[in-house]
Amino acid sequence: MTKPLVLVTGGNGFLALHIIKQLLTAGYPLRATLRSLDKVPAIQATLDGTANLSQLSFVTLNLNQDTGWAEAMTGVTYVMSVAAPVFVNQGKASEEVMNAAKVGTLRVLKAATAAGVKRVVMTANLGAVGFSCFDHQHPVTEADWTDPKQPGLSEYEKSKLVAEQAGWDYVKEHADSPEFTTVNAGAMLGPALNDHVTGSFNLVKRLLTGQVMPNLIVNVVDVRDVATMEVQAMIVPEAANQRFLAVAPTAISMRAIKQLIQQERPQLAAGLTKHLLPDWFVRGGSVVSSQLKESNLMMQLNHDVSTTKAQTMLDWQSHSAKVAVLAATDTLVKAQLLSKRN
Repeated sequence: MTKPLVLVTGGNGFLALHIIKQLLTAGYPLRATLRSLDKVPAIQATLDGTANLSQLSFVTLNLNQDTGWAEAMTGVTYVMSVAAPVFVNQGKASEEVMNAAKVGTLRVLKAATAAGVKRVVMTANLGAVGFSCFDHQHPVTEADWTDPKQPGLSEYEKSKLVAEQAGWDYVKEHADSPEFTTVNAGAMLGPALNDHVTGSFNLVKRLLTGQVMPNLIVNVVDVRDVATMEVQAMIVPEAANQRFLAVAPTAISMRAIKQLIQQERPQLAAGLTKHLLPDWFVRGGSVVSSQLKESNLMMQLNHDVSTTKAQTMLDWQSHSAKVAVLAATDTLVKAQLLSKRN
């Protein structure tokens, strides 16, 4: 039986390429959006050898513009909303970023509604869920929401929060909207299929290049597991209008990452950060430094994040944080990204 057409936004992205690879392997015909079709040859080279590659087509689209969305949605049953505005991916923070993230999400949902799409799966962020959770007695779950006025919340995390809230508000207000599902991922690491990585890799890159940083505790997740969760969230009927948290079973600290690299990749040990900033320095500096204020928030949060819902409803299992970190380390080395500026 012919499988339904899937639209994947931001088709050249770190996560999107993994989603595309999994969907092609499963036999789904795909249409991927790109800001420029100049990227097509590189994507095809990256996916060379993937089953059913001939079922992948491309269309030029921009989250910041209305042009082309109606045509791109024609015949589409599922939308994997993975892309973010380019300046969000580059980490530039402003009200413009938050507005663009919100407008981009609504543009996808409006176009999907007009086209009669069955379900939209949105790549959301753990920062929209657990960044106001300081009670260490209870795990963070999908029922939690970050306070947009939370001191120390980065503009990037806030933009993802505002965008997700806008999505949920839209589907509540529009009875004809598609089913809506979000996958709220932690800091995505793991292997890249090419040299395209996310900002989360800077956590590992800073350690590997000897930069000074706090002993942050982070909920990471392997990109392969996020892709698997999104595919399951697309096809499992019960996943309609649900949030799912995607993180490794346990959080990991910068000190633990440093020790892991020393043990498992000893050839890289000499370049590692020698000393992590003391916690007292981060607390004190948070009064005058926005960057340290963000770090101080990260150090106070409850990092006990439950993935029980995804395990139960989506039959989801994940790699350990250690596996994700080592795969990210190997990607940085293989792609020669350690010598490149952030």
